[in-house]
Amino acid sequence: MRKCLTLILLTLAMTTTAQNYENQFTRPLHDVMADVEKRFGIRLKYDMDTTGLQVKYADFRIRPYSVEETLSNLLAPLDFKPVFQQKNVWKVKRYEYPRRQPEDGVQLIAWLGSLYDDRSQWETRSDTLRCEVIERLGITPLLKQRVAPKPDFTEPRLHDGYMVQTFRCNTTPGHTVCGSVYMPLPPKGKKTRAKASKRQLPLIICPNGHFSQGRYNADLQKRYATLARMGAICVSYDLWGWGESADEVGSEAHHTSEAHVMQALNGVTILDLMLDTFDCIDTTRIGVNGGSGGGTQAVLLSVIDPRYTALCPVVSISSWFDGGCPCESGMPIQLSGGGTCNVELAAMFAPKPMLVVSDGGDWTSTTPTLEYPYLWRIYNFYGASHLVNNVHLPDERHDFGPNKRQAVYDFFIRTFRLDASKLDESKVTIEDEKTLRIHTKHVRP
Repeated sequence: MRKCLTLILLTLAMTTTAQNYENQFTRPLHDVMADVEKRFGIRLKYDMDTTGLQVKYADFRIRPYSVEETLSNLLAPLDFKPVFQQKNVWKVKRYEYPRRQPEDGVQLIAWLGSLYDDRSQWETRSDTLRCEVIERLGITPLLKQRVAPKPDFTEPRLHDGYMVQTFRCNTTPGHTVCGSVYMPLPPKGKKTRAKASKRQLPLIICPNGHFSQGRYNADLQKRYATLARMGAICVSYDLWGWGESADEVGSEAHHTSEAHVMQALNGVTILDLMLDTFDCIDTTRIGVNGGSGGGTQAVLLSVIDPRYTALCPVVSISSWFDGGCPCESGMPIQLSGGGTCNVELAAMFAPKPMLVVSDGGDWTSTTPTLEYPYLWRIYNFYGASHLVNNVHLPDERHDFGPNKRQAVYDFFIRTFRLDASKLDESKVTIEDEKTLRIHTKHVRP
């Protein structure tokens, strides 16, 4: 009996030495989480190496009645968070400032909706947001620093019903942006050519998302070319630090807040370039359309540039995800107006036509029940709820596949009166990256 008591006292002494008030009851994270797994009968997965990480007041953070609160208490000081995945399985992730959970989106939409009850209140809020977004983005000084575009265009490459030209133009001192212009060919025949020379064409600016190969991506080329075959001028351009931009600034530049500002600047500059270069553009039909991060850019361009008359973000806007790349959320624009999100920024486009395309496999999964009803309410302030629509594809995942492209085509056929008889992706010629480049390398100053 005395021997057992001695062992117990020695164990307590060791525990007290290793863990006490003076060292803030610190324990290794790995050991604490192993105890949590046993206590609650769960399995934990990690997206980081936890070796050497320590938790202060570790055991005092455990709540025996709540695994969720326990995990949050233990992980918050390390800037980690628990994410429930399935029964008894949680994943430990680094804190992501642009990402929340669907239930957070519900609360944010409810809070935003409480700020305005009619058109007047909404427009007051909208004006405040626009000014603050522009200020937080930091684009105004760069707009003032822009230089004369002095664009270079390649010779047009003729295809079935459309042509393609690659271009480069100056932006700010030492920087350029490269892209491709897809333009409908005029109808054949002398009489029709004379009429075609006077025709006014819609323009669609297409910022790119993070789809593989950027503007050289085959699916995206199908979209640009098909819209051109149906009668629209379509413009695609490089992300900052992608494609030919990577030759100039390096690919690492894409993962910076600089990319957030420069991509917006490039969008404004390219719209200026198109209007200055082509006198056939109908300024009452100027659209902006992008998918994923390109959808985020499309919304931002619609906020800072009033010339757009149609907006179509694809698999993009959400009340609980602002875009995980610094090129989408590198500058703190979502803090504008005391807190906002891309859905509220998109709502600022009301009452002009907008289509939101969503799917069941990403952060747009809640669009039909959460984000779209919110947008419908804002448009209804103007009696224009029929001008905002949602195409939801519940069985699809995050891409710009055929059904998503079809939704885009239908929207612009309806909104810009494009020729639906020319809708045939099989007529599109997919050009390789070498052909789509303008073939001059740059070195960043």
